[in-house]
This record gives sequence, C-alpha cells and structure tokens, in this order.
Amino acid sequence: MKQFAEIKTKHPDAVLLFRAGDFYETYKEDAHTASKTLGITLTRFKDGTEMAAFPHYALDTYLPKLIRAGHRVAICDKLEVPKQRKDHQEDKAQEKEYGVIEKVQRFEDNNMANKKKEQAKQEEPAKTVKNAAEEKPAKEQKVKSAEKTEQKTDTKAENKQDAEAKQERKPREPQMVTVNGDKVSHGHAYQSKTNPEDWFFTAKLNGQQLKPQKMDAADLAAYQKKEMTVPQLMEKYYPTKLQEKVAEDAYKMPKAMAGPDGDISINKFNVYKEKDEQRPDFGKYKFYAEVGEAKMSTVASRADLNAYFDRVATPQQLVEKNFGERLHLQSAYEKYSLPEGVDPKGVRVAKDRGDNKWKVSVDLGEKGKTSQKEISFDDGFALFKTKTATREQIAAKHLNNEIKGLLTAPVAKMEKSASVKM
Repeated sequence: MKQFAEIKTKHPDAVLLFRAGDFYETYKEDAHTASKTLGITLTRFKDGTEMAAFPHYALDTYLPKLIRAGHRVAICDKLEVPKQRKDHQEDKAQEKEYGVIEKVQRFEDNNMANKKKEQAKQEEPAKTVKNAAEEKPAKEQKVKSAEKTEQKTDTKAENKQDAEAKQERKPREPQMVTVNGDKVSHGHAYQSKTNPEDWFFTAKLNGQQLKPQKMDAADLAAYQKKEMTVPQLMEKYYPTKLQEKVAEDAYKMPKAMAGPDGDISINKFNVYKEKDEQRPDFGKYKFYAEVGEAKMSTVASRADLNAYFDRVATPQQLVEKNFGERLHLQSAYEKYSLPEGVDPKGVRVAKDRGDNKWKVSVDLGEKGKTSQKEISFDDGFALFKTKTATREQIAAKHLNNEIKGLLTAPVAKMEKSASVKM
C-alpha cells in the first residue's frame, strides 16, 4: 500500500493496476472504478481497504474496456525480487531498506498498441538515486588490478545472463499449426481459484491468449489421462480458430444470393450490441442485414459470432442460416423432417375459426393427435406463396418434440366389456 500511495502521487489521474502473482489488483478509489467499469467483485482487506482483481491473462480483455470508458490506466509490474540494501551514508534508523524497481506503463487512449511501443523505448527501469551515489565512490576506491579482475568477472556474469535471457526468450515450439498457418501454444487445463470444481482450457494463438473455455468433466478426465490431446481440445473448444478462412473479399458488400424468385442482394451485414434497455435482448450481440429492401436483425449464437469474427463463414452463409426463413429460402426448411414412421397424410394446416389464425396439427392414428400450433407469417408465405416449404416441414418445425413424445408413449388399450344382445 506504501508503493500504491507513492505511485498514485506520480499518476493521480490514472487507475493503477498492480501485478500480484497471477492477478492484477487495484485498491481504494481505483478498485471502485474497476469494479463498476469491468463488472468485477469488490472485496475488502481486514483493515477495510477496498480491492478488486482479475487474472493476469484477462488483461487484454479488461484493459480496452477501461480505456474505452474514458479512464487512464497505469500498469505496475514487478521487475525484481525485493533485495535487502544497506545505506552506509545514512543513520542506523535508515540502515535497512527494501527496493523494487518499478515499470509503469500508461495507457490513455485507444491507440494502445502505439503507446506500448513508445513506452517500451522510453520507460526503462531506472536505478534509484541512492544506488547511483553508492556505486561511484566504490569504484574510485578500487585499485586498477582489482578493477580489471572485477570487470572480467562482471563480463562473464553478463555474458552468462545474456545467454540465459536468450534461452528464456526462445519461442516455445507450437503444439499445433492450423490450416491457416496459425501457431497454437501454451494449451493447457487449469483449475478455477474461485470454484475448484470448475476447470478451464485455454491456449495461445500466435502469442495471443484465447478466452478460457469451461471444460466438460469427461474431457478433463481424458486430458489428465493423456487420452485427449491439445489439438483435439482445440477442435472442440475453439473450432473456428482451426477452420480455413474465407477470402476477405467475401465480406465486401453488396453480395448476391439465390432467393425464391431469383437472385437477391445483400447490401449490408454486420454485428452490433443491443443498447435498448427496453428490449428483452438488451446487451446481446445481434446480426443486422439489409437484403433487398428488407432490414432485419436477430440474436446471434456464439458459434455464428465466432464464425463471423474468425472469418470462416461468408455473409451469404450467415444470412441464409439466421434469416433464411424470413427470406422464404427453400434451404432454410430442408433441415426439418418428420420422425420415421409418421404418415404425412396426417398433417393438417388450417385456419382456426376461433382466432382466425393458421395452425398445424398431426394425426398419429392410434397414438393420438397433437395440439394445434400457430405458424408464423413467414411459414405461411413459404408454404402457400413461394412453395419453398412443405406441410411436413412446417409440422416438423413446430411439432417434432410433441410427436416424439406421443410415439414413445404406451398406447392405452381399451378393455372390451361383456355385452348382452337384447
């Protein structure tokens, strides 16, 4: 906390992030700011000091959020293990002192990559004034022969340190190389510190940390027994990172695709986050498309979002998958089919006289009848107008779960009672 106070006086306008082990921590008023901006838990020490923290590998996720929220950020990393130092020029009360060389990186705007490069050149670890004052007189008192001996020793030590540093900086061999030439390294499973029952798998792609994914218990057991490899875990938890990317030109609009009455034009396709708090899908990521004169949006699944951002699916494919029924495409209904053994003749689509809405139902004979399910305007248009959907497909879309339940249920047998002919 003493270091926090000292550095805060140097950077009063910045949120200080202190590296402590596997976490970045921040304290006092900065903890309140980080907790509110990042949505992380605010805790307190025994003395009442507030603290908020997040794992070090999540820095690339949380740092941009703080910057975009308008905050300046200073990252404080420990570069040396504190060493005990003695001051022979000061009194005994100040005889022992512990120093840590600090590296403070400031981030003030969205050009964080440029800032990092500039700071890497400008902000080099500097020794304290005290050390500089100690070293000079020490050198002046030495004899020339002793200086030569020490210089040789220092040169050897420096060469050894340089060699060790080069070995440490040697890039790790990738655990796999994707079809796109991307290198996967540091793939491993780790246990959650907050909930020990949870395990996560993560890896680095070209040196960039991937977002950890919660592991299934079966996958964890197989990985610990070495029955499941890193490439197999990558295939399951990061599939779009391994798939072949489509050409960048595929994302340039407009694009044409086959429609029910000829080609239709995709004039715009992108992703946005719903900001209307009155909507039930507030805060979720959605696809937005302008196809012909129609404008439409829908909540995007995680798989489709990954496919979009990793550029492994074209806009035409994503439009067809997410808006195919609204565009009355035949391919959008091909995925629906009735369970085996269901007679298509039992499917009925009719207008309900009670509420004047079109509904679908299925007669399964001795297995019974399903309820009547209302169909959408798009279903009706594809069924009656464009002829791109069949009655069976409409029934399968709305009633398959109910049909399967009736097929597996036992048939109620009627017992014949004895009768007397009068």
